[in-house]
Amino acid sequence: MTSAKYDVLGIGNAIFDVLVQTDESFLAAHEMTKGGMALIDEARALAIYGAMGPATEMSGGSAANTIVGIASLGARAAYVGKVKDDQIGKLYSHDIRAAGVSFTTPAATGGPATGCSYILVTPDGERTMNTYLGAAQDLTPDDIAPAEIAASAMVYLEGYLWDPKSAKEAFLKASKIAHGANRQVALTLSDAFCVSRYRDEFLQPMRDGTVDLIFANESELHALYETADTDTALGQLRKDVALGVVTRSEKGCMIASKSGVVEVPAFPIDKLVDTTGAGDLFAAGFLFGLARGLDHKVCGRLAALAAAEVIQHIGARPQVSLKELAQQNGLPV
Repeated sequence: MTSAKYDVLGIGNAIFDVLVQTDESFLAAHEMTKGGMALIDEARALAIYGAMGPATEMSGGSAANTIVGIASLGARAAYVGKVKDDQIGKLYSHDIRAAGVSFTTPAATGGPATGCSYILVTPDGERTMNTYLGAAQDLTPDDIAPAEIAASAMVYLEGYLWDPKSAKEAFLKASKIAHGANRQVALTLSDAFCVSRYRDEFLQPMRDGTVDLIFANESELHALYETADTDTALGQLRKDVALGVVTRSEKGCMIASKSGVVEVPAFPIDKLVDTTGAGDLFAAGFLFGLARGLDHKVCGRLAALAAAEVIQHIGARPQVSLKELAQQNGLPV
């Protein structure tokens, strides 16, 4: 195996986040399912935006958030995602490059606008997302550069890619190239509703070896195996994939492999503000640890630290250097 140019390359829906703090009545009035991600059209997007209060706007997207976190920890990171050559697309491209991430996917010159997610954060910190995919759904296999994939030690993909058909095909192309170069492929299940939509399509790449590592929270794990019993689901997960990492909010995480299950506690926090990006930054810490050859428990501690940082402020990108934060907490970076 040749040496890697990047530690981790992420592929995902390039989405610009519009976040606002609101209450339960707003969700009810607009018939939103709390804690989930709903795909919306442009008309619905305009209606929600018009009804929202003052917002915080920033670049987002699940896999992109993870990759920015990996770069913040000091690793070499790259991202593949589709924006349009519009004002928001230019802002998105600037932000991810300014974070130290290589981003070379050509912007679309026609078609829908750069994708946006309208995120409502309730007083308990829970986020509810309404996502207009826009240009993100036009990511195609042609946007996958074989040399970049083969030069990445790990390729990380988000489950949300299953919604646009061409993006899913790009995912499968990237996975095949990665394994052909003896690289690892990781997938986050993204959302319980996403799992419910594509359950069999997630299980197949796990069972046929297309995916080496799975990230899921408990609700996604339960949706995947159609059981409310975590131990039963973990047992099946250990059979289906080489490594599975299950997050449990304040209860920490469970790392499942052929040799057993390891539990890692969550990092303490002062105040929960916004859970947007918690899973994304958790994955960042864990993948960084794997890239550095650390054992699974230390990977879990780095993951917990990164997640703890992002849930204590609005938005899904770290506001401090995660590398410095890890050093302050005695973790290897």
